[in-house]
Amino acid sequence: QVQLVESGGGLVQPGGSLRLSCAASGSIFSINAMGWYRQAPGKQRELVADITMSGTTNYADSVKGRFTISRDGAKNTVYLQMNKLKPEDTAVYYCNAESYTLGAYKDYWGQGTQVTVSS
Repeated sequence: QVQLVESGGGLVQPGGSLRLSCAASGSIFSINAMGWYRQAPGKQRELVADITMSGTTNYADSVKGRFTISRDGAKNTVYLQMNKLKPEDTAVYYCNAESYTLGAYKDYWGQGTQVTVSS
């Protein structure tokens, strides 16, 4: 089992910045990759960015050049630095961990943190 605890959401004005954190605990040795997804009201959950344990990153086109995902292996924590925020970035952001153990993949999710971009 993997537990994920998120922090760092809030209200920010357009053009502002926020940093989200996601701390993993439990069976962290089984984690292949971690990432951030978001879900806006009335929309499907979508990938924002992810990072493998070797450091390879992937971003949604809508956030490229504005968001940066990183990880601190010593702290088992993944960060999402969000700059130049837009109202359309408003959503609940969820941390995700993909694990592989005993021949099977499994996804774990955090509880979600609200990000609101508004003047």
